[in-house]
Amino acid sequence: MQSTSSEKRKSEVHDYWNQQSCGTQVARSEKFSRDYFEEIERFRYFDQPFIHSFAQFSRYHGKKVLEVGFGAGTDFVQWLRAGARASGIDLTEEALLNLTRQIDLYKLPSPEAIHIGDAEHLPFPDDTFDLGYSFGVLHHTPNTDLALQELVRVIKPGGELKVMLYNRRSIYIFSKWIQHALLRGRPWKNLNWVLWHHMESIGTKGYTRSELLTNLSRLPLHSIAIHTEVTSADWLAAQGCPPLNWLFRQLVRRVGHSHQWFLEDYFDRVTDAPGRVRDRTRSSPRLVVRGSPFGFFHCISARKVGNQIKAPATD
Repeated sequence: MQSTSSEKRKSEVHDYWNQQSCGTQVARSEKFSRDYFEEIERFRYFDQPFIHSFAQFSRYHGKKVLEVGFGAGTDFVQWLRAGARASGIDLTEEALLNLTRQIDLYKLPSPEAIHIGDAEHLPFPDDTFDLGYSFGVLHHTPNTDLALQELVRVIKPGGELKVMLYNRRSIYIFSKWIQHALLRGRPWKNLNWVLWHHMESIGTKGYTRSELLTNLSRLPLHSIAIHTEVTSADWLAAQGCPPLNWLFRQLVRRVGHSHQWFLEDYFDRVTDAPGRVRDRTRSSPRLVVRGSPFGFFHCISARKVGNQIKAPATD
């Protein structure tokens, strides 16, 4: 029964996003034209300027990258432009059309593989990719934990994970609660309900930092970091109500951004004895939380356990 319910919800999610890939609504030019794609790209990196510092596209030249949920294809073509050996999977035919038309239009290198498929069942062998990337996608699939497990599975030992998931306790979702719960006489409805029913496709989820750290700590990952970004959705959440808008912006300003520094970031390898070197991450898989707790986007990065620096053999 649970499997049937999950498949039904996946079908509903597919139908929602197959009507229009995320981000394409900003384009006013003829669909699939150069102007169409450039309007989408221009707006995406204006609206979410932190994507470039998070993804760091140019660092993956020659490396194997998998993007799960490529949508309009805007990030995916950055991997190709950077010379990455990129593969991708998306649930919808509409996304595949956006991506393939864009690749042809710009005469970009061919991807290694692109599929229509399910984030919970990735069609790739274990330990395949140097980077598993998914920006704003996995919170839409019914079993997000399984999708994360799958993404980690296909990353090589020592490879990287970069994922964005929604923050349930963000200013934006609180403003949606006011709109859809409080002002409609349903104050007992919680933030999970608001996300599930009133945030894009049915069944969308959001997570607190502590929930993410708990879930991610169960996976074979180390150096887990969460940077929670304030977005335009948070900043503009209460434009129609100036007093509330003022309050939200004061929260953003007062909390600001928090940073953490660790000694091992500056001394990655610690000498235990002459000729023996120990990788500090083997004994201290640290968890780092940065940014504003009220931001909408949790930008998560981590490394898969494995390929650690080993002590040289002794005679």
